[in-house]
Amino acid sequence: MLTRFIPNLFTLGNLFLGMMAILLAIDGNYSLAAIMVIVAMLLDGLDGRVARALNAQSEFGKELDSLSDMVSFGAAPALIMFMVSFQDASPVLAWIATASFPICGAIRLARFNVRPGIPGYFTGLPIPAAGGVLATLTLFNKDIGPVSMMIATLLLSYLMVSSLKYPNFKKVGLPRKAIWIAPWVVVFAVAVAVIFPEQLSKLIFIPLVLYALYGMKHNMRTAASRNRAKKRKEEKSSRPSDR
Repeated sequence: MLTRFIPNLFTLGNLFLGMMAILLAIDGNYSLAAIMVIVAMLLDGLDGRVARALNAQSEFGKELDSLSDMVSFGAAPALIMFMVSFQDASPVLAWIATASFPICGAIRLARFNVRPGIPGYFTGLPIPAAGGVLATLTLFNKDIGPVSMMIATLLLSYLMVSSLKYPNFKKVGLPRKAIWIAPWVVVFAVAVAVIFPEQLSKLIFIPLVLYALYGMKHNMRTAASRNRAKKRKEEKSSRPSDR
């Protein structure tokens, strides 16, 4: 019984860090709030792997994971962005951009629960990646204006509900014997995050953005390949047949 609840402890840790991110953002500590979202991503990545390693998957854990993700990667990043960049913007536009992110995140999570997608890929940008990008993007608010931040927020919202394909890494499992290492990895990550919150967040921002852009590039490449194949087929069908 206890073994089956262990993965849920990681999920609840994810939820706890999401709440910490919200409270830190309200308190004005935006760098640490952003890094709480990043560490929550680590816990979110571990709970499923720990569950599979312990053979402790459950519908309860699945629903708990979605609800936790909604807070940590939907509400928290949106609030951080609103507090950092949208305070001096048009209230209506700021509210729309801020609300769009968790709304699209909720749609993304609900869709995944009923339609997981094709093996090896996610359909739409996963909400942890979108939330990680949005949270770390706030650290560049001195260089990026509120209009650009709103556009980025709306773009990430769209990517979550899009049909673009993103690779998943669920096949990268966690051996049962290595489960005891997971809590220490989390403790180490939290320690580094607290000591170097802004530097670590900005460093993680790069691979997260590249992942978010991957789906757009992959989709464009796939569309171009389909167009070429369609064009070849049309050219072939239009040629007069030899008799």
